[in-house]
Amino acid sequence: MKSISLLGSTGSIGRNVLDVVRKNPDKFKIKAIAAREDIDSLVSQVEEFSPTTVAVTDGKCYEDLKKKISGKTKVISGDGCLEEITSDSDVDIVFISISGTAALRPLVAAVQAGKVIALASKEPIVSAGKLIMDMARENSAVILPVDSEHSAIMQCLGEKISSDISKIYITGSGGSLRETDQAEFDHLSVEDVLNHPKWDMGKKITVDSATLMNKGLEVIEARWLFDVEAEKIKIIIHPEAVIHSMIEFMDGTISASLCYPDMRYPILKALSYPGMIDNDFPRVDFLEINKFSFEEANRKKFPAIDLAYNALNDGGVAPAVLNAANETAVGLFLDNKIKFNRIMGLVESVLKAHKRVDEPSLSDIQVIEKWASEEVLRSC
Repeated sequence: MKSISLLGSTGSIGRNVLDVVRKNPDKFKIKAIAAREDIDSLVSQVEEFSPTTVAVTDGKCYEDLKKKISGKTKVISGDGCLEEITSDSDVDIVFISISGTAALRPLVAAVQAGKVIALASKEPIVSAGKLIMDMARENSAVILPVDSEHSAIMQCLGEKISSDISKIYITGSGGSLRETDQAEFDHLSVEDVLNHPKWDMGKKITVDSATLMNKGLEVIEARWLFDVEAEKIKIIIHPEAVIHSMIEFMDGTISASLCYPDMRYPILKALSYPGMIDNDFPRVDFLEINKFSFEEANRKKFPAIDLAYNALNDGGVAPAVLNAANETAVGLFLDNKIKFNRIMGLVESVLKAHKRVDEPSLSDIQVIEKWASEEVLRSC
């Protein structure tokens, strides 16, 4: 039985992880859970899964949570609480599904502890991909991507190596605005943007899907996870969202990974790696789908794609600036403080203003992310 530390247990991905564990009680056990707040959900999860430790990163919730948690479960908070549960020697798999830059420190702690890491948070690899992958090799840590696209690439790649790859196709549904005229973008409400046609996800990632920044971040993530140059990675819109990514190999053959759009598939793949576990998740019905369609991503309508490729090609701290500026701008939109159209304008202006650091340390990356976030707030 594999023991799991789950960071982000109350979010969309975290709840799906717990459902996978619930359906496989003979294979997985929750050792620790963590969330920022949402005390009621944490209490319910403790009652059901009996973790040894529960971490809450919002200090204001700590005392309230302690009063509601009884039994042997320890409640922790404060600086370093996430690193404590990710480096626990009794944990077999660290599952990280925290949104945004907050995932960087616990990921580094898990890597330095040589853990198997199921990574659903793309932002740390975007900001510090080279450093983290080098660190993983040095510490014999294993990073298993949980993004449906990168899970699909991992499955297509199998035992082959990066030099066998001619091209990676990262697919995307096109998000909630694929059929919306660009002229309407200035009038979109938060509810309009969060109305995703295929996936039930957290708010931040759903906005990223609407801007297609999600695809841009996935290009940067794929570059480091699979050691493939940016020019070999192509975004392609696939509205049916059944093909989750494809690899064209050097001999011209193409492998694709298909499954019903349900995040429990890549979650179970990461938790059961390198094996497989039978499940009752919904299956693809080809006769019902009837066709697969593909479109070029509209880079004029969705400038996030070019911003991401440019940041990756610029290197240094540029991806970290992109990541932090986008996260902060999306937060402002979700709080109804800026219009949807301003998100990419703010990201672009902060990218233009940043100072290059060609070979950044983790400390450099954390400093520049803080600067980028503050620069967005100053600019809006």
